Amino acid sequence: MQLSVVIPLLNEEESLNELLERIQAVCTQRNISYEIIFVDDGSTDQSWEIISTFSQNHPQVKGIKFARNYGKSQALNAAFKMVQGEVVITMDADLQDFPEEIPALMKLIVEDGYDLVSGWKKKRYDNVLTKNLPSKLFNWAAQVISGVKLHDFNNGLKAYKKEVVKSIDVHGDMHRYIPVLAKNEGFTKITEKEAPHQARLYGKSKFGTNRFIRGFLDLITVWFMSSFGSRPMHFFGFMGTLMFLIGFLSTAWLGIHKLIKVWNKVPAQLVTNDPLFYIALTMMILGTLLFIAGFLGELIVQLKRKRTDDYIVTQYLNIK
Repeated sequence: MQLSVVIPLLNEEESLNELLERIQAVCTQRNISYEIIFVDDGSTDQSWEIISTFSQNHPQVKGIKFARNYGKSQALNAAFKMVQGEVVITMDADLQDFPEEIPALMKLIVEDGYDLVSGWKKKRYDNVLTKNLPSKLFNWAAQVISGVKLHDFNNGLKAYKKEVVKSIDVHGDMHRYIPVLAKNEGFTKITEKEAPHQARLYGKSKFGTNRFIRGFLDLITVWFMSSFGSRPMHFFGFMGTLMFLIGFLSTAWLGIHKLIKVWNKVPAQLVTNDPLFYIALTMMILGTLLFIAGFLGELIVQLKRKRTDDYIVTQYLNIK
């Protein structure tokens, strides 16, 4: 199979018919063998019934239904386990992404040899204050921290080699940072392609402004995991050692200073009456705790425990 199209969705009943028709038209015209995997992330409208009808009439259409709304990352993760196409393309179900971009994205993967291609909505039709400006700030921060030079990390339109999606673990809200996760796994041929964008035709956005807060926290997590995920002692051990040494040297200085005064028969207060003593003691304790955290982190890494899925699938369609 040449292509797998993965579409996570939540309450998008109005757009599904047009979306399917446009994808099928593109694949038929280009003679592309394909599958379409819809992941219903807890919809409360008729989305799943529509997908069920699709699957009965079109063997290429497959469906995954979640028990409730778990999030886009979990939806992608569930679909990535099932994909069979050599090229995997993800897109949103709201018709803001154009299925007509599929051939160009496939060409960049198959002929140009890229591991991952991310869509770039250079010209957006979203609210400037609530989406455009925060998105630009977020993407700038993501570039600086991750080292991956993309203009639009959060764009749902992306293309991958199958090996990429089979190698990464997408959970939490990490779907924004799939390019960073791919880079960490050694897939470094990453590029972007300008993609047309249009205003939402149906329904309303499922993402609130709090996604930027969660996104920033996830960005810090990705940075830490990519830098120290396999060697946590390098971070916690260094910080712990540094804090312990500062506390120890401060305590030693207080003791030596007291001994000098006693030797010279100069009145000296008790060391425990000096606030610096308690600051130094606290730093030594924190340093020790950080060092222990580093050891525990190393043990966890060595155990290599596999993540358990944090979602429940209630039904599959056309998936063996």
